[in-house]
Amino acid sequence: MNFSDIFKKSFLEGYSATDITSTHVFVCMAITSILAIYIFFVYRIITKKSFYNKNFNISLAAISLITASIILTIQSSVVISLGMVGALSIVRFRTAIKDPMDLMFLFWSISVGIICGAGLAEIAFLTSFILTVGLFVLEYLPVSKAPMLLVVNSDSAEADEKIIETVKKYSKYYKVKSRNLSKRSLEMVIEVRVKEEAQCLKEIMELQYITTASLISHDGEVTF
Repeated sequence: MNFSDIFKKSFLEGYSATDITSTHVFVCMAITSILAIYIFFVYRIITKKSFYNKNFNISLAAISLITASIILTIQSSVVISLGMVGALSIVRFRTAIKDPMDLMFLFWSISVGIICGAGLAEIAFLTSFILTVGLFVLEYLPVSKAPMLLVVNSDSAEADEKIIETVKKYSKYYKVKSRNLSKRSLEMVIEVRVKEEAQCLKEIMELQYITTASLISHDGEVTF
């Protein structure tokens, strides 16, 4: 047997199917299901303060199972894997993911399916544990308090300076976001960090010409 025969034999053996037992498939899918349900509940807990999309959460669990089944199928035969790669390359996903946290959960779900399908469940469990701890630690880690928006309406433009003076008393940081002035009214939106919120609003309302004053919190980006 020369080198050419050895190369042909090894090449053909590479395309032969690998036997995967039913027990292996059942155990793999069972472990993937456990981790998929785990991701489902972690996503629900993490997003309790923001907009929660149940359909997206269900899709996270389903993606893990689908990915694991694809990896198991690819392991059974190289020919099937090449055909599956060609078929998946045709599919285009156009759903925009706006929240970076959703993107992280999506990659987590896909990774769990790949790792479990490859038979490395220990890595999947360890990765899920480390990610969960990191998420909850970073979620409740105090970084900085988000500024609030102070909206003040006045019957006269003369109240502008008095409003700013009052804001300086209760806030070291302030920034005028908008100032809308007409012949009979003034509306100001000021970004502030105030500890004594009620007292600040009360003192602003005691100023002359002030009609309304509101403090509005937001969950947007934090300004340092």
